[in-house]
Amino acid sequence: MTEISLRELATFRVALVHDWLNQMGGAENVLEELVQLFPGAPVYTSMYDRYVMPAAYQQWDIRTTFMQRLPGVTRHHQKYLPVYPLAFARTDLSAYDLVLSNKSGFCHGVRTASHAHTAIHVCYCLTPTRYLWLFDQYREREQIQPVLGALLQPMLAQLRRWDYAAAQRVDHFIAISSEVQRRIRDIYHRESVIIHPPVDTEYFRPAQQSTVGDYYLIVSRLIPYKRIDLAVRAFAHLPQEKLIVVGDGRDRAELAATASSNVHFVGRQPRERVRDLLRRCKAFLFPGLEDFGIAPVEALSVGRPVIAFAGGGALDTVTPGVTGELFAEQTVESLLATLQPFDAQAYDPVACRAQAECFSVAAFRRKLLAYLGSVLLRSAA
Repeated sequence: MTEISLRELATFRVALVHDWLNQMGGAENVLEELVQLFPGAPVYTSMYDRYVMPAAYQQWDIRTTFMQRLPGVTRHHQKYLPVYPLAFARTDLSAYDLVLSNKSGFCHGVRTASHAHTAIHVCYCLTPTRYLWLFDQYREREQIQPVLGALLQPMLAQLRRWDYAAAQRVDHFIAISSEVQRRIRDIYHRESVIIHPPVDTEYFRPAQQSTVGDYYLIVSRLIPYKRIDLAVRAFAHLPQEKLIVVGDGRDRAELAATASSNVHFVGRQPRERVRDLLRRCKAFLFPGLEDFGIAPVEALSVGRPVIAFAGGGALDTVTPGVTGELFAEQTVESLLATLQPFDAQAYDPVACRAQAECFSVAAFRRKLLAYLGSVLLRSAA
């Protein structure tokens, strides 16, 4: 036997592990797919706020740690940073056959071995814990004052030692992009395979008939590390062009105050409206550095090209000259050098769509199940 079917995989005792359930984001999109694949599997997490998460989650078997009882933890989870390692280290999942952790924080630290049984632990790694290993980047992203950052260093050093040791106990790592694969190798000294996160390419389909509009598009939270400021400043030099910015966040007022008249902030929009805007944009702009980046793939999925910073997940999803362009530096000058000669008609919508289909939900499920099946087969051999 060279592979395991979904029906055979369902006979294994599987546990899913997630860092926390008090906000929606890319990690939660992945978790939803894992629950779809393993509908009977319990979801172990540090804490869960049922009032802010989708109602469908209330049908899941969600099992929390002692952190659920800590005051204000679901609203201020970052203040409890030193507690997460203890919470997950006390979570004994050794009775399962397969533990699948969906990690950007500390959840890969669960216990999977005991005297009676040892589970196979596969970590789907969104990134090595950012605020431990990429603290300068995280400090800028979260606007942490330098003095507080300096005071945190002794604690962070201790947490890094724990985090590294926990990573050595993981049996197999999956990375969400080439960039994250590099981080896993450099930080944890572990090898990994790449399985990109799922993108809803069924919903984000090209329109049957659609003409390209007169605008470029951004869909993003308006927070510092997304670098929307680069696009806003660049369009001040392109008065003949138009930029629409969908989304909200703490930077919105400042960005709007400095924007030229050809930049339009429209706030959050319904999903259907976002799809319509994507279908008719000249190109989708993605100036930030992301571990993967789902929004650019949604743009490709409807047949539109992407202009992205040449770093992180965009290196896996955008093919220069075919499905968009990459600009080399996160500067206004570098972005302008790409925007000024850009020809929206030079990119084949069919090629953009074909690129996006490599990151579809179906592709994610197929690759993940094949990989998990191979892992289980090797362990049984």
